Amino acid sequence: MTPGPRATSPTRRDARPSSPAPREAGSATTPRSSWPAAAAAWSSPVGGADKLDATESAILGEVPGAALEKLVVDPADLSSVRTAAAAAGELGPIDVLVNNAGIMAPPFRRTVDGLESQMATNHFGPFLFTGLLLPQLVASGDARVVTVSSNMHRTARHAPTRDPRSERRYQRWMAYSETKLANLLFTFELDRRARERGLPLKAPAAHPGFAGTHLAANGQYGRAAGGVASILDAAVKAVSQPAHAGARPSLMAATDDLPGGTYVGPSGLGQMGGTPQVVTARALAHNAEVQRQLWELSEQTVGLSRP
Repeated sequence: MTPGPRATSPTRRDARPSSPAPREAGSATTPRSSWPAAAAAWSSPVGGADKLDATESAILGEVPGAALEKLVVDPADLSSVRTAAAAAGELGPIDVLVNNAGIMAPPFRRTVDGLESQMATNHFGPFLFTGLLLPQLVASGDARVVTVSSNMHRTARHAPTRDPRSERRYQRWMAYSETKLANLLFTFELDRRARERGLPLKAPAAHPGFAGTHLAANGQYGRAAGGVASILDAAVKAVSQPAHAGARPSLMAATDDLPGGTYVGPSGLGQMGGTPQVVTARALAHNAEVQRQLWELSEQTVGLSRP
């Protein structure tokens, strides 16, 4: 959700897929002071081009003359991810990529690729996008890939290493928690592979705690406003920290001098809120064999092998 400024120039971009905010930001309410003069903004159709336009206007209102690029990508559609990555090839070297795309606990749906929608949006799409942008990330000479997970990864009963197109009982919250575990397994495996191959890339992860975004209402009702969706959205905001506070762990992960494989989250009770700090993931997320299994399964699923 919110990262902030690293060194950038008009020819080196900070890219972040999905959600309607600039650079590594995860929402339009993230701190404007963290926005760079040159950035690439991605939005999924969940947010819509209108939100992306509004975010562009907000950035330009506070950073006049900012060089912004806009690209719409649906992370649940692998062909859309490939098209967006091809278009992003014109951006040149990329310093920071924040995988912040996500949906939470929607009704069961299979994507055009035959994948369960949460796993497609939260893991397979970002996995493919990161892989396709890897040459540009490496070209920056000091890249960082931040993937946004959740404390919900602790409730996953199994690692998501089964055939993603197989038929099985769908439990929306369990499926969500497995995608968040996948985010960490992917992060730690990416960082290990980059180190072993001597690539100039670090891969930390972050989680926002309990942030007042529209994620829950959008997942449950497909919208953030109207009827019960408005009630749920208001209830979440009443008991959570502001969205911009939830973005701070991603900002720390993207900008602080941290080793690869670091996990950042809020410092408050239960990691629900508070200033960001280095936190720990559950043991399963650090299981090297499970990391390898998910990586290889993901390569087969999206049809890409890197690094």
